[in-house]
Amino acid sequence: MDIRPARTPAELQAAEGLFDGPTRPEWSQRFLAAPGHVMLIAYVDDVPAGMVSGIEMCHPDKGTEMCLYELSVDEGYRRRGIGRALTQALAVEARARGCYGMWVGVDTDNEAALATYDAAGAVDEGVFAMRGWPVAP
Repeated sequence: MDIRPARTPAELQAAEGLFDGPTRPEWSQRFLAAPGHVMLIAYVDDVPAGMVSGIEMCHPDKGTEMCLYELSVDEGYRRRGIGRALTQALAVEARARGCYGMWVGVDTDNEAALATYDAAGAVDEGVFAMRGWPVAP
């Protein structure tokens, strides 16, 4: 397995099966060009097998932390440690960027995700509630 950062929209398009839907070149370019955004892709025999995205979040009284935005491993490559390796690779990147921590929001009944994050060294920080605002027209 080889984990490397995505740098072009073409790389994201080639890994499109790892995302919830089709990638769009303009969104891909915007993500990749934004400071603080990270996209790592795991390859097995040069085939995209998994991806993790992260976004730095900075606040005046807290400093900078990394949000693990999304993790995905292709069904045919699951249970091989790829998700754990991607999560750990993002944590290494977060440290290299000077982040004081990394966090992820995960559904409490998503046992596979919880096991992956625990295996990657995550610590349970307790139950929280999430609220959202649909702002698209």
